[in-house]
Amino acid sequence: MNNRLSVSIFALLAAATAATGPAIAGVQFVGPAVRFVDTSVNPAAPPAKLDYAHAKAMPLPKASKAPSLTPAGLLPTLPAGVSKGAVGTGEESPTTVISAGELQQLEAAAGGAQPQDFGTSNHPFSTAQVNPYSASINKDYPFRAAGKLFFQISGQTYVCSASLIAPGVVVTAAHCVNNFGQKQFYSGWQFMPGYQGGVAPYGVQTVKTAWVPTVYYNGTDSCAQSGVICHDDVALLILNQKNKKFVGSTTGWYAFGWNSYGYGSFQGYSQAHISQLGYPVDLDGGSYMERNDSAGYTNGGLSSNTIIGSLMTGGSSGGPWMVNLGLPPALNGVSFGSASVYNVVVGVTSWGYTDLTIKEQGAAPFTTDPGNVYDLFYNYACKESPDPC
Repeated sequence: MNNRLSVSIFALLAAATAATGPAIAGVQFVGPAVRFVDTSVNPAAPPAKLDYAHAKAMPLPKASKAPSLTPAGLLPTLPAGVSKGAVGTGEESPTTVISAGELQQLEAAAGGAQPQDFGTSNHPFSTAQVNPYSASINKDYPFRAAGKLFFQISGQTYVCSASLIAPGVVVTAAHCVNNFGQKQFYSGWQFMPGYQGGVAPYGVQTVKTAWVPTVYYNGTDSCAQSGVICHDDVALLILNQKNKKFVGSTTGWYAFGWNSYGYGSFQGYSQAHISQLGYPVDLDGGSYMERNDSAGYTNGGLSSNTIIGSLMTGGSSGGPWMVNLGLPPALNGVSFGSASVYNVVVGVTSWGYTDLTIKEQGAAPFTTDPGNVYDLFYNYACKESPDPC
């Protein structure tokens, strides 16, 4: 980091701290972003052993009101954009974190939940294991860039989902990182890309720094329901290196889009085909990556969140919502359509409904607004630490 940038950042930190009162250990305010350094993690030491087998699903924030049958459409008002993804080398370094016996107990307790076509919302979707036909597809790109996220709250292990958007940068939900409005960061995050059946095929990745929007940290975010349906339920985690490299060089990473990249206008609504990945604990005991596909629409009355039909539950929080998931075909005599970049994350799982028969979920938008994912990535996290980006 150059001296001029260093001076400007730390001048902002000093001013923000003075304006917000006494400093909280590890927490620094940088304009619309809040930065947390997890000092409990020693990157030179093996990852701490969390209670992986008995990790609790991070409760999915639940909306109390049923969805409107005539949602307000919202068209993009700012230029859409997209970053670049990468495939990675695919070199493995498998780590078993849950024994075979414990895994059998988890899967037996799951109760064999089955995908459903739609709930009372009449919003069609399909949910299934990512790997029904190939036991190793979790180790193929693009799936290996998504993974399971373990962390601690008051000594108890919890689990969310997350994905890589740069060699050493993970995107997840802010509610998997910080308690909305309570000025409380969680700690000890461990990201396992391509996790399946108790094994982390690319090892256990620890986290150095977490970034969340200031408005989410302070509880002043624009929310249709406070702390649940919010505009900025997004967070970035900066990973530590292992063996002098970031795991994304092996797994690859996704592109990410902002301001409704991949969305089109249809009958007055802003819509996109969304593929959702995650590890809901109620499906297969959270042992496997699950995939859900649904048409998504933007609802202006719900903090501009995107709404999809989904069977996913707690543990899926923070998992990527993607447009154009998969590997592009070779074309002959035909061209790609608009917004044709593949494997683009445009949101993360943020919330569901208290009434589980509705079977819909929402995701906060990825935007260029202050403190949102574009701002966190380009203007703060990557300026401070360019190497992970």
